[in-house]
Amino acid sequence: MKIVLVTGSAGLIGSESVRFFCDRGFTVVGIDNNMRQVFFGNDASTEWNRDCLLQDYGDRYIHHNIDIRNHEAISQIFHTYGKDISLIIHTAAQPSHDWAANDPYTDFTVNANGTLVLLENTRQHCPEAVFIFCSTNKVYGDSPNLLPLIEKGLRWEIEQTHPYYQGINETMSIDNCKHSLFGASKVAADVLVQEYGRYFNMKTASFRGGCLTGPSHSGTKLHGFLSYLMKCTMTGQPYQVYGYKGKQVRDNIHSYDLVNAFYHFYQAPRVAEVYNIGGSRFSNCSMLEAIQYCEAITDKKLTWNYVESNRIGDHIWWISDVKKFKSQYPNWELTYTITDILQEIFNENIARWSIVKPLKHKIKQTESLQQFSHI
Repeated sequence: MKIVLVTGSAGLIGSESVRFFCDRGFTVVGIDNNMRQVFFGNDASTEWNRDCLLQDYGDRYIHHNIDIRNHEAISQIFHTYGKDISLIIHTAAQPSHDWAANDPYTDFTVNANGTLVLLENTRQHCPEAVFIFCSTNKVYGDSPNLLPLIEKGLRWEIEQTHPYYQGINETMSIDNCKHSLFGASKVAADVLVQEYGRYFNMKTASFRGGCLTGPSHSGTKLHGFLSYLMKCTMTGQPYQVYGYKGKQVRDNIHSYDLVNAFYHFYQAPRVAEVYNIGGSRFSNCSMLEAIQYCEAITDKKLTWNYVESNRIGDHIWWISDVKKFKSQYPNWELTYTITDILQEIFNENIARWSIVKPLKHKIKQTESLQQFSHI
């Protein structure tokens, strides 16, 4: 029996992983103690998602309400399933810059110490298993902000002749820059994952994600950009844009496309790999563009205001270069564009966000959208 162990299993990427592998006949052991609610409040609770997984998959999904920092409890799970564990997908984390600054100890112990607990138990109990870590582009700190950016009407951009025009690759330094405390704790975890691969010859990979998104995201003010933006547009809650004139650019990858990348790596794993992974040029937007997309999909105006100061460690422009992963796994493809993602977030959260009925139209590529969709 092949076991897939998923941490943060009720979160966005964790729950997508549960569904992906359960649908392919695996038994999935999930670890999630709803720390997201502790971090961000009741609105960010993932209990609804956990309950959906238990209902949809029955005994194919085994849930454990355990903190990943609890070495004894985690060791017991690894001891129970042992070498039947063929894949670990580690998505559990404290994911917010701002939250980390208020409680650096908890942030670091969750992100760094928790990762160490999982790596060491993998080495002790199932060393042949594949270990996939959901890292972040924030390991590069604010180095991307030194790029020669050009201000356009709705976004910051980079010259087409620049080596990073198609996206930032894995050669960018993670050193000598400001990361935020969250970024620093994720760097520690990222390097640990690499080191366990190199030192112990384990099949590990750090996937350094851009904005990870999808309909299962419990988006909140401090984390979950597209989900929270759509929620505010749908419900009339006010939204704040922080810095960079609202023109900061993010690539956005749907949770399915990311987990499908995990699956490709699992089928042909390598040792101590690092990948920048995101929507690339295929799926990206600025904040101002995202607002216009949400307003077009919902047929509502978002109430938002602008705060001049940006968040510490925030990127002005980030697009991931996925060529390295694509070169090694050429059958993997991105399938969700930015408008596909936002339409799905809207359609699948109408009931949960108390909207009376869905709009049946797909987003219309009006002139106002066309003017920036190709920039």
